[in-house]
Amino acid sequence: MMKAAGVSQARNVLELGPGTGAFTEEIQKALPVGSRYLGLEMNAAFVDTLKSRFPGMNFEQAAAQEFDYSPYLVDGGFDTIVSGLPWAALSERVQAELLESIYRVLKPDGVFATFVYTGIHWGPRGQKFRRLLTSRSRKVETTPTVWTNLPPAFIYVAQPGEAGTRLG
Repeated sequence: MMKAAGVSQARNVLELGPGTGAFTEEIQKALPVGSRYLGLEMNAAFVDTLKSRFPGMNFEQAAAQEFDYSPYLVDGGFDTIVSGLPWAALSERVQAELLESIYRVLKPDGVFATFVYTGIHWGPRGQKFRRLLTSRSRKVETTPTVWTNLPPAFIYVAQPGEAGTRLG
């Protein structure tokens, strides 16, 4: 995930849904010195745990599509956005709102990376998310499936579409 998202070259990273910190730990290892990090998590208990587990990293309790990013936008937005959100479990409306907010704060040449459990992407909601992502993105790539992950998963790596509006 860190390689696909380009975290090691990023100056400004946003993580959506860090949960218990599995990706956060890898982001911390890959993040260049002097880079900025923001993690948005809706679960207050997770936020408290993340703050104590990863001192020096910024975490906020918020829904990504409702968050005021303006204090965190520097140099034109985020270089990389890593998502641990369960896209196929979300309604189409929430998927669209989230993707719109992601592409508003992602730099035009930035990368949005999100993992998908293999098999889930074949279901109706998984297919709808894939169509939404490709319709709003200039480019979408899929990494090979990691079969050693339980359950097996792959990553969508996307770049914002030309028509997307951005903050900053």
